[in-house]
This record gives sequence, C-alpha cells and structure tokens, in this order.
Amino acid sequence: MTIRPMTIDDFDEVTALWNASLSSTRGIDDTREAITRFLNRNAGLSVVAELDGNIVGSILCGHDGRQGFLYRVAVDAKQRRAGIGQAMVRACLVALRRESIRKCTLVTYKSNDLGNAFWPAQGFILQNQLGLYEWRAAHDQADDHRGLR
Repeated sequence: MTIRPMTIDDFDEVTALWNASLSSTRGIDDTREAITRFLNRNAGLSVVAELDGNIVGSILCGHDGRQGFLYRVAVDAKQRRAGIGQAMVRACLVALRRESIRKCTLVTYKSNDLGNAFWPAQGFILQNQLGLYEWRAAHDQADDHRGLR
C-alpha cells in the first residue's frame, strides 16, 4: 500500500470511493471545480491510499492558517481494519505539522459507529460541548434580499 498526495487526476476514482463508502450523500461542494480549488489551496495535504494500482482510501485535508480540518475520510469497505485509515491520518497530521498547524478537527455523524470508534483510537477527542452550524448558499432568488449575490 502507498499513501501519496491526492491530485485532481484522482477525482473520478475518489468520488466513486466516496459514493460507495460514505454514509452521507455527496455534498454540493464535491464538484471537480470545488475539489480543484480545495487541492490548490491546500497543496500536498490531502492524501489517497493506493493498493495494486487502485485507490482504496482518501482524505481531504486542509487548514485555515491556524487549525487543520479533515473531510471526506473514506476507506474501501473491503480494506477496512488493515491500517489504511490510520496511515492516511498520520500522513495528514505530519503534513499539517510541516505547515506549523498543531490542532486538527473533523466532523462525523453520530450514527457513524465505525468512525466514532476509529477517531478516539487515533488520538482525537470528542468535543461534546460544541454545536455545529452550517450555512449553504441557495441556488434561487432567496439570497438576493440578503445581498449575497
């Protein structure tokens, strides 16, 4: 198995992995254009795991200058519990440290039993006191009245 930086050339194979592996639906920001922007903004931080020439794992990794974030962590169901996720997380955390980032956050669904067992084993601490709020841009006229166009 090889862990290497993700490139936009991996997009089709990575999105197929996401569609097969993640319990959530594909996000509005998972387009080729959006992922290209993310990879360019966070050059060298996102990773894929390859086994026998196939991508079997991926993590989108980035930071805002002070805190790292992991998104879209996925491992092929047939390859789980083989250390792939752990190796990818380690690679991302090492890359963040090279950028002088010392804190990393991620979000997982409460219903994701596998993920919720995995993250504490990687040294992540559940932050029960936090609330998660999300704003999404609408694709209609509703944003006009807020001056968001």
